[in-house]
Amino acid sequence: MLIALCSVKGSPGVTTLTVALAMTWPHAESTRRLVAEVDPSGGDLAMRFGLATTPGLVSLAAAARRTRDPAVVWDHTQALPGGARALVAPPGGTHASAALSTLATAPDGPLLPAVARDTGVVVFADCGRVDPGSPAEAIARCAGALVLVTGAQGDDLAHAAARLGELARWTPRPGLLLTGEGYPTVDVERELGVPAIGRLPHDPVAAATLAGHRQSLARRRGNNGGLARHAAALARTLAEPAAPAGPPFVSTAAGVPGVPAQQLRQPGGVIIAPGHGPHSSFPASTPPQVSDPRRNGHQPSAAGKEPFA
Repeated sequence: MLIALCSVKGSPGVTTLTVALAMTWPHAESTRRLVAEVDPSGGDLAMRFGLATTPGLVSLAAAARRTRDPAVVWDHTQALPGGARALVAPPGGTHASAALSTLATAPDGPLLPAVARDTGVVVFADCGRVDPGSPAEAIARCAGALVLVTGAQGDDLAHAAARLGELARWTPRPGLLLTGEGYPTVDVERELGVPAIGRLPHDPVAAATLAGHRQSLARRRGNNGGLARHAAALARTLAEPAAPAGPPFVSTAAGVPGVPAQQLRQPGGVIIAPGHGPHSSFPASTPPQVSDPRRNGHQPSAAGKEPFA
């Protein structure tokens, strides 16, 4: 299974979420989990977890010139806490982008989707910000599920609205995931004309832990925003087989904590539907009209903060 995660603006915590999903994936003991940094701007995992930059994405690109055996991917991974493996990208965008271009333009397609087709394997592709023409697009287009991560402030949503239809055509299971404080989920869904698969909280303590930083016990107890719990619920949702295509606003009983059940949608079927709803209704100058845009219904505003990374 290949799950691609991406953003279209800023840094809403795609890498943090990717690691969180790998660490909380159901039946992890019987699943080979691979976090692949395919962000053309470069990677963060080596620095976060004290890993070497090689083996990794660059060495895999070199090896891919000699062999097309998907198993070679595992030879270029390193261990993450919790048993997952990481395909790390160098911190510099020049080398990362060049390696991605090599992998993406292989005659028989990228290796990562082939690895993800193996039974008992889940590949989490951190695509970073997918600007038009990104070399990560070739991998994202092969994903069984694509999660677009966006903040819930007006400018974030304006950029997301401009790309929704395009990204939806890349995968059979697209999903919109909101992060942090901002407009209420129900208002975002109404204005964009699409449902959200969930909303993750601003949780700097958990984010720091997922970034490899140790936290004091007192700080962990006093500042738990529930990111790990939310990520685990989202992982369970993504692990379920794709639901049959149907009306995009059908509620589900399996909830993501912090999101009312009527606002949660399964990522199967039509989630971000091209041409469905007013995709152009979020120009930067006219965000959703709500009584208090500083609140999302669950938490006070922290406008300007990184939502959870």
